Amino acid sequence: MKNLFRPLFGATLLSLSVGTGFAADQPLPGYVDFGKFTPAAGGEFVEVNVNNNLICMAAKFVEKQQPDVAKMLRGIQRVRVNVIGVNDQNRADLEQRVKTIRENLDQQGWQRVVTAVQAKEDVGVYLKTRGEEAVEGVVVTVIDGGQEAVFINVVGDIRPDKLAELGEKLNIEPLKKLGGELKK
Repeated sequence: MKNLFRPLFGATLLSLSVGTGFAADQPLPGYVDFGKFTPAAGGEFVEVNVNNNLICMAAKFVEKQQPDVAKMLRGIQRVRVNVIGVNDQNRADLEQRVKTIRENLDQQGWQRVVTAVQAKEDVGVYLKTRGEEAVEGVVVTVIDGGQEAVFINVVGDIRPDKLAELGEKLNIEPLKKLGGELKK
């Protein structure tokens, strides 16, 4: 019996470690891959990628003065922001990318919570929820006046009542408005 236990225990540990490796490769439920962006010649280009370790450090910095903000930050696992200047060379590509991302989100069961088209501004905000308890992902896509395209993905365990606060802290105007609406 003793000789049978060791190989069985070893096989169990190996299968757990292999299974964990596969799980680590799986994207987080609220993650959306926008693809790679390249700066347009002479145009605006901003790329921000913040992962959980930096977000947790930020939470530690504000913990004493703003414990609610620190708690909210600990629930966030990743933030990605891309701002790309739009010009004649990349306009069609960026508009198509926004359209494709939105179609994919619709097909994957994300909830479209904001669609705003006004003059040359086109905004879409999507949420991936886990029941009524949490938002696992937020995606914001914007074509702003033909001047810039904005892609935002926030991933984590975000309480719906904290969306306005998240929008305020990350300066994401559509989230500020959405969070305000949810509080009513």
